[in-house]
Amino acid sequence: MTAIWAGIDAGKTHHHCVVIDDTGKRLLSRRVANEESDLLKLLGDVLELGEMTAWGIDLADGGAGLVIAILLNHGQHLLYIPGRAVNRASEGYRGDGKTDAKDAAVIADQARVRRDLMPLRSSDELVTELKVLTGRRRDLTDDRTRAINRLRGHLTGIFPGLERELDLGNVGPLVLLTGYQTPAAIRRTGVRRLATWLRNRKVRGADQLAATAVQAAENQHTTVPGGKITAQVVHSLAQEVMALNEKIAEADKLIEGRFRQHQHAEVITSLPGIGPLLGAEFIAATGGDMEAFDSADRLAGFAGVAPAARDSGKISGNLHRPKRYSRRLQHVFYTSALISIRCCDESRRFYERKVRHEVSRNRVEVKDLRRRAVAAAR
Repeated sequence: MTAIWAGIDAGKTHHHCVVIDDTGKRLLSRRVANEESDLLKLLGDVLELGEMTAWGIDLADGGAGLVIAILLNHGQHLLYIPGRAVNRASEGYRGDGKTDAKDAAVIADQARVRRDLMPLRSSDELVTELKVLTGRRRDLTDDRTRAINRLRGHLTGIFPGLERELDLGNVGPLVLLTGYQTPAAIRRTGVRRLATWLRNRKVRGADQLAATAVQAAENQHTTVPGGKITAQVVHSLAQEVMALNEKIAEADKLIEGRFRQHQHAEVITSLPGIGPLLGAEFIAATGGDMEAFDSADRLAGFAGVAPAARDSGKISGNLHRPKRYSRRLQHVFYTSALISIRCCDESRRFYERKVRHEVSRNRVEVKDLRRRAVAAAR
């Protein structure tokens, strides 16, 4: 039978599939709806064309979730080709136009000629749940950051002195803003009554927070136009941030509970700086299966923590930060490194040794620049 390769340009409502043989000749080009019946029919028609070698696809989740599940459930070999790689590769093919059919043909041809593409594998239920939960948590934290930024902007407009004093990442200042937003209201309440109001709502450091707020209020006696409606917006945003904090806390509990059930949870958390949340992110980014990576170097390259060479001609040893890597996995390694500096003595010593080396190298470079400047002046 003829060896064939199939490329899928994935979309939300429709996909485009192109099948080629070992010479690159198109055997099939079809647009199919993102429906199970249509995808199963496509699979059957493709398998009738020849001996299936590999499928290529430019999405690994989202709208491609159904077609990926169907292909993997039927034992098909599926390769992931990032959209950026498809765009760059398409520049080497004939024609300047961009269509779904051309992209699918490029994906099929790349699956045929390349040997370094990442295979997609079936994830177990636990890994899938962690992907969903960690993604949901990221959305919540992004929403919280945006809400805090909006809250700071509105509060600065009517009460800049209080905005400078408050750390809105803590619960206490948010509770304060749900009740008091303007200098006049805080001055009328006074330190004692304000501290009592905060303590009744279980705010830590209520006395200090009340004193700080009243001091800021004493420094501003001017009422800003639109202050009343802005104060209502500040009140609403403070409640929104507090609600998001509760949702994030609930998500953290769910993530930790699922993560503890994973077979590698104990090994992952034994690494310095990695706890349940970062461990869940690690599993979600890698699929929890290290067999997908041929070596530690491949994993480092996938995470973007290994420098990429940029040598040409007589220039060698020119390294730079890679452009294609998993931002999600790099975030895990970067955050765990920062945490390990504080909680692991060995990591702290390594960090300090690197800092000393960098400082020493900079001093040598400065001395060399001075020497060259003096020589040029002469």
